[in-house]
Amino acid sequence: MADITPLRTAAETGLTKLFEATKMKYPTGVSIAREEAFRYFEAVGLPTRRVEAFKYTDLRSAFRDAAHPAEMPSAETAKAASAEARGFAGIEAVHLTFVNGHLIEAESDLTRIPAGITVTPLTQALTDGDARLAQLTPVKQAAENAIYQLNTAFLADGALITVAAGAKVETPLHLRFVGTGSEAYSTATRVLVVLEEGAEALILESHEGPDGIAYQPNDAVDVVVGDHATFRHARLNAEGREAVALSTLSARLGAESAIETVNVVVGAVLSRHQVYLNFAGADARAVVNGAAMLNGKQLADTTFLADHAATGGVSRELFKTVVDGAATGVFQGKIIVQQAAQQTDGKMMSACLILSDEGQMMNKPELEIFADDVACGHGATCGALDDDLLFYLMQRGLPKAEAESLLVQAFLGAAIESVGHEGVRDALIGTVEAWLKARG
Repeated sequence: MADITPLRTAAETGLTKLFEATKMKYPTGVSIAREEAFRYFEAVGLPTRRVEAFKYTDLRSAFRDAAHPAEMPSAETAKAASAEARGFAGIEAVHLTFVNGHLIEAESDLTRIPAGITVTPLTQALTDGDARLAQLTPVKQAAENAIYQLNTAFLADGALITVAAGAKVETPLHLRFVGTGSEAYSTATRVLVVLEEGAEALILESHEGPDGIAYQPNDAVDVVVGDHATFRHARLNAEGREAVALSTLSARLGAESAIETVNVVVGAVLSRHQVYLNFAGADARAVVNGAAMLNGKQLADTTFLADHAATGGVSRELFKTVVDGAATGVFQGKIIVQQAAQQTDGKMMSACLILSDEGQMMNKPELEIFADDVACGHGATCGALDDDLLFYLMQRGLPKAEAESLLVQAFLGAAIESVGHEGVRDALIGTVEAWLKARG
């Protein structure tokens, strides 16, 4: 039988050349992991609509070219970019600043790290062969994902964060990802977080970059939540309007642990945020929310999977999307209940508000249950503003635009109000208000 050579796009061919040019940049152990990751990616290629998990987000078409990995910026460039960062501004937090995918120690608060937290630059941890890295193998579904493997293959920088057993850290740790430049570039960052038994911490992420530049960020956060520990997390995607932004959050939950995460999207022409949770310990809890505000020709894809592998797990997911113009929202969610995960309680809901005739929303919620003592359900809705409510507000003297804004805020509020930190919640509500104001 004749050999068959698969056709490669310009972007896939470019990624191969870039990888070959950069693969010897890291220590031997890291180079092996990068090589394995790229060979996995090379075998499957950029996902197309024929891949079920990417049915509504064709990355092969989205990536016309492979952007060159961004170099470490100069001190002056990094300082200027950091000064312009607006995500979660005004919140008292300890900052780790990444400019063009590189940790900038001069713009970070490494000397102000709260007691109970240890932060090590990832490049240092990899070079030193830090033993903590062995705890941070990704959950199965992330490891089988082309986006995640591409992040590993081109991994440039990041951080290793450990929260000591029993530490209750009140000050948020803010990961600021800032892009700058006048030409297209790509980034690949990885943040590894270990919360030891009984620890609690809040981590913020903000992602910003220049408009008019088709840059390509691909970031990943891996979390191990120890027994009785609580991980709180808020993420803001305010990327530039031409960015193609990929991101992954994977977390392994110990016994009686908890994770609370929210992702708010206003940026990027195309974004895909993947969340993979593995309920490894009994009686773990998860609250996973999202709010996306889209206009123009934006496409925002939220893909979520909860793998309940232990008894008594509780998961609650609520995703709200507002679509204006010719934008497209995508939600794909799956709850898997393994045979051993009796008494699982999982609820998942996606709701979309469409403000234009051209907008569209793709919903695909799924349940896959192998246990018989469970309480699981999912739902999806999609519609326009309620004419009766709009009429009610306008009859009381509100202009139509203001009345619509109030209804949109109320719609999105349920996904954001679960954030426990008042300052973070107010900042995210401010993001909603700014989007509505810009809409007019």
